Amino acid sequence: MGSDKQASSARAIVENLGGAENISALTHCATRLRLELRDPSKVNTAALEKVPGVLGALHQGDNRYQVICGGGVESMYTAINHLPEMQKSGSAARSNDDVKAEARARARGRYSWLDNFFEYLSDSFRPILGVLLGASLIIAIAAVLDALGIVDFRADDKSATWVFVDAMWRSVFYFLPIMVAYNAAKKLRVDPWLGAAVMGALMTPEFMSLSDTERFAETVSRTNETLGEELFSTTIFGLPMQLNNYGGQVFVPLIMVALLAVVYHGLKKIFPQNVQMVFVPFISMLIMIPLTAFLIGPLGIWLGNGIGDGLAWMNSNAPFVFAIAIPLLYPFLVPLGLHWPLNALMLVNIQTLGYDFIQGPMGVWNFACFGATAGVLALSIRDRDNQMRQTATGALAAGLFGGISEPSLYGIHLRFKRIYPRLLAGCLAGGVTIAILSAPFEGVQTQAFVFTSLLTVFVFNPMWVYIISIAVAFFVAMFAIILTDYRTPEEKAEAAAEREAAEAAEAAESDEPREAATLDDAPATAPASAPASSVATATRVAPAAAPAAAPVATAPTTSPAGTVFVQAPVAGELVSLDNSGDKVFASGALGSGVGIIPTESTIVAPVSGKLLTVAKTGHAFGIKTDDGVEVLVHVGIDTVTMDGNGFDVHVEKKQRVNAGDPLTTVDFDAVRAAGHPTTTLMTVTNTAKLAHVEPRTQGVVGAGETVIEVTP
Repeated sequence: MGSDKQASSARAIVENLGGAENISALTHCATRLRLELRDPSKVNTAALEKVPGVLGALHQGDNRYQVICGGGVESMYTAINHLPEMQKSGSAARSNDDVKAEARARARGRYSWLDNFFEYLSDSFRPILGVLLGASLIIAIAAVLDALGIVDFRADDKSATWVFVDAMWRSVFYFLPIMVAYNAAKKLRVDPWLGAAVMGALMTPEFMSLSDTERFAETVSRTNETLGEELFSTTIFGLPMQLNNYGGQVFVPLIMVALLAVVYHGLKKIFPQNVQMVFVPFISMLIMIPLTAFLIGPLGIWLGNGIGDGLAWMNSNAPFVFAIAIPLLYPFLVPLGLHWPLNALMLVNIQTLGYDFIQGPMGVWNFACFGATAGVLALSIRDRDNQMRQTATGALAAGLFGGISEPSLYGIHLRFKRIYPRLLAGCLAGGVTIAILSAPFEGVQTQAFVFTSLLTVFVFNPMWVYIISIAVAFFVAMFAIILTDYRTPEEKAEAAAEREAAEAAEAAESDEPREAATLDDAPATAPASAPASSVATATRVAPAAAPAAAPVATAPTTSPAGTVFVQAPVAGELVSLDNSGDKVFASGALGSGVGIIPTESTIVAPVSGKLLTVAKTGHAFGIKTDDGVEVLVHVGIDTVTMDGNGFDVHVEKKQRVNAGDPLTTVDFDAVRAAGHPTTTLMTVTNTAKLAHVEPRTQGVVGAGETVIEVTP
């Protein structure tokens, strides 16, 4: 997205959030803008979701709001912060730490401690998603080369070149505890470098050298028969210390930083501010490094191993249940941020067991998610829904090639209640498939932590089981969406109405200039087949007299002063758009207009002009007059779902019509039998560009009577 377009989108986002003054705090994560608003009721969600670059919007309760922007979130965040109105309001000056500190101080629900716990986990991992994804793709490339027999990445005698390639991805996972400690400390308002330093002390060459039994007489070793590895311990200050390899550990830094926060903030209360910079980190390190080495480190290792062993036991003894439960749980865990503990366990499994067995079933959920998005994309292409097509295309690309589900979830799935049951069908089908096919192999395993995408299928073993399982999940979810739709009939009809209005507006913008109107190209009489009550013409000059053969005289639709008279397309009872029963028209999004409860079956042109839109189903027509007035006639409510049954269309797109010409004949009994209101809606779709639009709101009218007066 260009800089000018991005600035325009940023400004539109701020405006639809209620303006810069309504934004009290702004930050972002991997895919979403995270905001705190002073008054959430000021948000125009419908308009917000139509802004280019926005994949969706979500109110999280209280005053918290999220805008999903996918991979472009950081540049959108920067563009918003650079807006003059944001600078003036002071909203852009708030730091992430300020935002999060306020979030902790405010109870967001009945169990605020639970909210804080999962937010702590989430914020400890979220900032490093990028490097985790980068490392996973390096592993995926290595796995492809290994599968093709180009190089054996498991060999002990690899060349220096390929050992260096190992270092490129292993750096992320080995030093993961330091990264997690940094983020966790920042989350708890502790100097993040202090958290990193404490964790780093247990990963230095000096600490690792304590396992050398030849160098240190105090160090002893023993073999763990269960894990099949050698364990070391030594004596420090006369106390026994278990020596562990903390590379790749995540529970240890999470527990350590939680205690470090207590020590750190306690010391800041004791020491005067002018000496805190020296003594608070100094004493914190003196306390926390030994405490972590003697107690927290072994406890974290034990906790991670225990949970991992429990899941491994379930995977070994009830693999069928395990393989199905994981993909069925993830659709509910990810939106709430509750999947982070399982992600941490995957890393623990790789560190302790040398492989992980959770990611295979998790991949089933991911591809069911992407399959549902593919189904939405297919329907949006069929329905010419450009907005949803763009959203689904971006979300599907992020999923298939990046393994990221958030754009699909927040941009599409959580917006339509019909998607989740179909998504779960894909999860169940894929889960059953992976459970059956992987039974002889004790599950699908991987030796690397990766984002489950098309680029990482090579790291799973057996690969063929994994590929078949994710394919089943993907296509079951996709076809479930395509065959049954992701929208309710009301949502589908609403989208169709919006699309028709957008197409009419687009066609009007591209319509070539018309030659000046003359009496020759604007006949003064309607066709003989037109009902007498509906005969009328529109012209910019004085109307010609009706020929003697005409049953009645015609009436002008344009006054000498330039006012355009929009006539009733059908006889019946007038109702206001507010009382029409269609929320899209009632919102005014399609312009000012009227509703008519019809008493006749023939729908006629309300003005003279060119037909820019003729719905294939015969229920909607868009006309542009010579004066530039754009009129939409929509017959019945939700009648798009009738697929043209009961509609006999008499005109074609781009045809010129005169006011009173028949557009369609409708079997309103069939409309009522299908369960749809017969109210015919008519709006001036370009109301915002006109000087004045005045509709009548009540009374009984005949076809051809003026119901809207327009001043261009």
